Parts: sequence; structure tokens; C-alpha cells
Amino acid sequence: MKLSARLSALAGSTALVLGALAGAAPAGAAPAGATAAPDIPVANVKQHLADLQSIATANGGNRAHGRTGYKASIDFVKAKLDAAGYTTAIQQFTYNGTTGYNLIADWPGGDPNQVIMAGSHLDSVTSGAGINDNGSGSAAILETALAVARSGYQPDKHLRFGWWGAEELGLVGSKHYVNNLATTERAKLKGYLNFDMIGSPNPGYFVYDDDPTIETTFKNYFAGLGVPTEIETEGDGRSDHASFKNVGIPVGGLFTGASRVKTSAQVSKWGGTATAFDRCYHSSCDTTANINDTALDRNSDAIAHAIWTLSGTTTTPPTGTVFENTADVAIPDNGAAVTSSVTVSGVTGNAPATLAVGVDIVHTWRGDLIVDLIAPDGSVYNLHNRTGSSADNIQQTFTVNASSEVANGVWKLRAQDTASADTGYINGFKLTFP
Repeated sequence: MKLSARLSALAGSTALVLGALAGAAPAGAAPAGATAAPDIPVANVKQHLADLQSIATANGGNRAHGRTGYKASIDFVKAKLDAAGYTTAIQQFTYNGTTGYNLIADWPGGDPNQVIMAGSHLDSVTSGAGINDNGSGSAAILETALAVARSGYQPDKHLRFGWWGAEELGLVGSKHYVNNLATTERAKLKGYLNFDMIGSPNPGYFVYDDDPTIETTFKNYFAGLGVPTEIETEGDGRSDHASFKNVGIPVGGLFTGASRVKTSAQVSKWGGTATAFDRCYHSSCDTTANINDTALDRNSDAIAHAIWTLSGTTTTPPTGTVFENTADVAIPDNGAAVTSSVTVSGVTGNAPATLAVGVDIVHTWRGDLIVDLIAPDGSVYNLHNRTGSSADNIQQTFTVNASSEVANGVWKLRAQDTASADTGYINGFKLTFP
């Protein structure tokens, strides 16, 4: 699932486009003209977790597929959403001869042809209550959905939330949902956000690297908090986003780690210990005591930020052919220059006099940076030269007169940090040919 350098023609694409590279807001802020997301009270999220724990305790200690604790969990979440004004539906499926349930909740309003959906699996394994896995994601999107209702938010796009059954048995519920969507309905889903284990007791901060716009939305939010992130790899293909991704729906999400051991470098980055991110993964000790409040709070707020950001503005995809690289490239502190490359092909003649160069650099002090565009023949076009003082990040589109350059070939974005004490990375680089 790791994104690498990509060549894509985006005209007519179903990918989400927020204009993040054109006049983007500071990291962690809503785009200009968008309504800022409210703070999600972590106490409310924890109360939902306590309620799920009580349900498990009263039903044999778990909330697994086919067990009474799972159906009670579905009923609990549905009652909250019904009271808040959502249109809810329970979808039934059968697995291993046992009835399973998905819960779908739609917030009235918004463009029905542009749907942003957030989802989490609600089932646990049979060995425990599943409070981190995955009460944490389920409770956070529940509280975010309730925050939508409390605020009276009316986004441009239509909002939908889903709680999946039998994920622990092979993504059964989410596969059933996606497989039963008509092709026309799938096309309306402009983004699916997945949240599975977001309160691990020894947490990391991992972001899915699938859809670049969703990925950037989350990365920028955490950069605004000063919290470094890494690309999520442990759960690739193992959670419900895979059901959506496999049919071409743009996906993204957050994760705080499961049974893998946190490395010493990750301990230095995030704190904690060089042990499993979640020592109670799929165990009976995955209770309300198995949650890191800080991680749960940060991720809950990040969920709201992404939902408000991705649903709050309706934008027009850029015209022209776009060549893009979304692979992360670390920029050494006060070190050597690094480059991100895109290969342009199939363009006749020279580059335009108005070549659009989209730069997405996440950095704690843009005043340290020199950024250049390098043409295939080695010609250098300076884009940014240590301006902006203490401002962070460079997320904008530059216009370059490259009419003397042959269009086809390898173009590079070069970035160098020329002073000490600040860090960052190239998050993305794209060229748009009209």
C-alpha cells in the first residue's frame, strides 16, 4: 500500500482535491472559507468506551461477531445517533452461519453525489472487550458524529458514518457493505476514512499513505501540533479500508500500533518504551485500562479536523495533466540538499510559460529553506529562498516560465535546510501541464 512516485492524469479523477497546494491554510487549520472543526471532548469518547466495556462485561466479556455483546454494541451506538438526528440503517449479513450487523448513519444534507465516509469496526475478538481494538475508533467517530449534530454543521458534501461487524474474521462486514453498493453509489464515495486502534497504550502516530489528499490532511494536522508521524504499514490490508480501496474508493486513516515493538528511534520520537505498541492486542486485558488518553484525544480531534476539512468545501479538480510524486523525502537539519522527482512523458514540445509547480513541504521553520525546481537539462528555477522567517511549511503553487525547456524528462524539486534546529520533509511535488 506504500505510495511511491506516481504519474497520474487527474482530469476527471475521482480523487479528492481540496486545493491544499494552492493557498493552503497553516498546518492544523481549516482551509480558508471552511468552518473549523470543534474540539472533541476526550471525556465523552472515554465515556463511550466505558459503556462498551459495560456491555462486554454483561455479555460474557466480549463484543464479538455472533455474540450478544456485539448486537448490544450496535444497539447502543444506533440509539445515540437516532437521538442526534441521523438517518440510521442496520445492514445484516451472515457469516459462518451466524447473523452479523453493520450500522450506517447518514447526516441529512450535503451533496448526495459527493460523500465523505468515516468508519470503524465495532466487533472485538472473543478473548476480550476490545476497548482499544476497536472501541477506540468506534467511540471516536461516534463522538465526532455527535459533534456534527451538536454544532448543526451543514457541509457541502454529504457525511456518512459506518460501524462494521466481523472485521476480526476477515473484514466481513465492510466487504459486504461495499459489495452490495451499486457502481453508481460507489462513485459517489469521494473518500473513506478508517480508524482502527487509535488509543494504544504505548502509542505511535501512524497515517495511512493511500489517497494523497487525505494523507496530507492528517499529516498537516499533526504537524500543527508538533507531533511527528510515520507511514502506517502494520495494518496494510488488515482493516476495513482495504474493502473500499480494492474497488477504487480513495481511503485514508489513523493508527497507533498493535503487536509490533516500538523501536528505539520511535521511543525517541514519541516517548514510551521499546515494547509492543499494544501489549494487550487481542487479549483479555484490552479493557478501559488499555488506553492512552493523550493519543485518544489527539486522534479524536484529528478525525474531526479531517471530516470538517474534507467535507466543508466543494472544489473543482485542476484542469490539465498532472505529474505527481507523493513519496516523503526527509530534509536533513542544516544538511545536504535532497530532491523529489517526477518523470514527464507524452507532452508535445516545450513546457508552458505558466508551468504550475505544486510544492508541499512540511517544516517547522520555512525561513531555513531554499527550494528550487530543476528542469531535465539541469536549469534551476528558484522558488523559495529563506523567506517567511518563523512561519512553518511551504504549501503553495508557484508559476514558472519554463517555455525554454523541453517538457518531457525528469524534473526535480530540490530542498535544502541551511540552518540548525528545525526539521521537516517534502510531502509532495507536482507539475500541472495545461
